[in-house]
Amino acid sequence: MERAHRHHQPIRRNPPSSSSSSSYPSRPEPTKVSHFTPTTGAFNDVRPSNNNNNAWRPRTRSNTHQELPTKTGVDTEEEGSSSFSTLTGTCPFMCPEGERAQRERLQDLAVFERLHGDPRKSSPDLAVKKFCRTISSKHARASDVRPLPVLEDTLTYLLKLLDSSDYPFEVVHDFIFDRTRSIRQDLSMQDIINDKAILMYEKMVRFLVVSHLKLRHSSSYPSISSAHHLNLEQLTKALTSLYNLYDANRQTNSIYADEPEFRSLYVLLHLDTRNQPMGESLSLWFRHLPPPVIQSQKMCFARQVLRCFRMGNFHRFFSIISAQASYLQYCIIEPYINEVRWLSLASINNANYKLHPYPLVDLSKLLIMRESDLESFCKACGLEICIDDMGNKLLPTKQTSICTPPGGFQSCNFPGFEQFERQF
Repeated sequence: MERAHRHHQPIRRNPPSSSSSSSYPSRPEPTKVSHFTPTTGAFNDVRPSNNNNNAWRPRTRSNTHQELPTKTGVDTEEEGSSSFSTLTGTCPFMCPEGERAQRERLQDLAVFERLHGDPRKSSPDLAVKKFCRTISSKHARASDVRPLPVLEDTLTYLLKLLDSSDYPFEVVHDFIFDRTRSIRQDLSMQDIINDKAILMYEKMVRFLVVSHLKLRHSSSYPSISSAHHLNLEQLTKALTSLYNLYDANRQTNSIYADEPEFRSLYVLLHLDTRNQPMGESLSLWFRHLPPPVIQSQKMCFARQVLRCFRMGNFHRFFSIISAQASYLQYCIIEPYINEVRWLSLASINNANYKLHPYPLVDLSKLLIMRESDLESFCKACGLEICIDDMGNKLLPTKQTSICTPPGGFQSCNFPGFEQFERQF
């Protein structure tokens, strides 16, 4: 996809603090890029009113420049990245030649990097730079750091591996998970904070969000719990860096087209009050958001889901998810769906009249699940199912045997989202 480029003069940065022992080397600033298409991070094109001069309008580039924050706060949570002096990478390959040769000697090649399956041989078209948490600024050389065009090509190559059917998703995830961390590290080392960096971060966050769901459904992988925990940890860090990039590139009256959806993920990660990985409270966080983000459909949806979840309005909870959720939002919400289903069953079991069993066909519509899945779900919760004279399956109420499944809730598909799972 072609994008129109406007080249800017280098943006003047604030000089480094006098307390620093070394200064940043001079280098040209990354070229800014604008006018992305809607599917790849375009700016909003909705104008509330042509007559309102103060209305929020689509983001456009001008010839005026603004002071952008330095890399402080942009992926500084990646180990080692906060100590780098800004440099410009010169490595033309996905993996530096020295690293590739060393890993060939040590037979430290992933299955995707082996030439003809040989664990001692790779090539520039296969090897991808590994993430290294112990790297320091004095050991960072420009020849070991990939410039932005190489990082873009590397990310494209990695995400294409998701289409591979030769290996389980867990194996593919481990490889892409590590190599995208290395991409984020190289971006941070070079202080690349332009629109192309935002587009790359959005792609990497999408990968982590979808992996958040897929890893939960994996049972054959020996260390799946650890992988899921690490994935969530990096998801929160990547989201924080993406938000910092949005703010660093903010111009008056502008937001990115996909920004509301990615911002809404922050809200949905706060569904469980016992585990808030993003740290800052929502009441404080909302104060910093631009009005178009707060008023967007994606953010309104996330706030409604959060409200229904905490108030116990399960009917509204399921109906708005079914009608409005995007696949990325569903990936974050999915772990809580069966929890709400169980609470719904418990309420119906305790509140309904004993002589009036609840038809399973009606209950399946209420909980948005297939009747066969609902029957299995009820049995896992200790509830018995009966059949009337007409052959209809019913849920008798006032059962005292109801309980949470001992092995945890099994995954039950949410009808309507299978098409998205096939796409990812």
